[in-house]
Amino acid sequence: MKRCTKCVLPETYPGIQFDEDGVCNFCRRFRGIERLRKSMEKYKGRFEKLLAGKRRTGGYDAIMAFSGGKDSTYTMAVLRNEYDLSILAMTLDNGFISPQSLENIRNVVEGLNVDHVLYKPRLDTLSKLFLHCVDEDIYARKGLERASSICTTCMGIVKFVALRLAIEGNIPFIFYGWSPGQAPVEASIFKNNPDMIRSMQEQFTNPMSKVVGEGVSNYFLTDEHFAMPERFPTNVSPLAFLEYDENAIIEQIKELGWKKPDDTDPNSTNCLLNAVGIDVHKERLGFHPYAFELAGLVRGGYMERQEAIERLEEASDETIVKMVRDKLEKSADGK
Repeated sequence: MKRCTKCVLPETYPGIQFDEDGVCNFCRRFRGIERLRKSMEKYKGRFEKLLAGKRRTGGYDAIMAFSGGKDSTYTMAVLRNEYDLSILAMTLDNGFISPQSLENIRNVVEGLNVDHVLYKPRLDTLSKLFLHCVDEDIYARKGLERASSICTTCMGIVKFVALRLAIEGNIPFIFYGWSPGQAPVEASIFKNNPDMIRSMQEQFTNPMSKVVGEGVSNYFLTDEHFAMPERFPTNVSPLAFLEYDENAIIEQIKELGWKKPDDTDPNSTNCLLNAVGIDVHKERLGFHPYAFELAGLVRGGYMERQEAIERLEEASDETIVKMVRDKLEKSADGK
């Protein structure tokens, strides 16, 4: 498969074009690491100014969307240790969190002394959604350029459950542990707009409800939430403007009792289901769902190109994939 000679995007990636040197149009648009660093400084300053203006004197300063993976763990540690924020950590248990990751979650929230909510939707509902995503995509193709259909389902629920909690608790921030390859610095700070969020919500609830019925509305906003626009929080992805070194991050969070799971794919440090989503995505769309993220990490100087290629080309563990598929089928049947 032909790949960009600078990053790792393949010839099958939507909208890609190569010049005579084999460099893709995404790399040609990249403004360079020096300008990236200047943007990072700018957004870090903007974040700290925003934080100073909205910090709570009581209650929670923020919700942390905490998957238990390395990036969300590190993000929450920075927010606690360097910014001394009062955090409510929220984890979505999709039924397929690695056992080691569950232990990591407990160790980290106890080590950082943060309150924690483990939100577990009905497994039969989730399994039906995931299985349907295995059979066919239920979202627009544009939305699948950076994540598999299965991951998109999970993240849709995570985002809106976090929004519900923030609006109901009048909590001013929601933090995400997106890597710099997932969240460009220009998109790292985002004020939620009710009209935009309503439109975005429909992109999830309409296809989901066709699969599992109206019960899925329990995970999304109601008219009561939309009636409180002044309570809509600001989303922040701090890793886009903070220093990011994956190896250094792993070494640092080990001090909190975090251990890298040995049963997940190389692109996840928390979820067993991820491998199934990757396999389906590659078969159906022709490219790896992490290609865009890894290309961004290579472009930004956070990862060597060869390491990114190895992650994209590593085959899934068939034993784990079979176990996950069997559990999905049984859970969808209510067994």
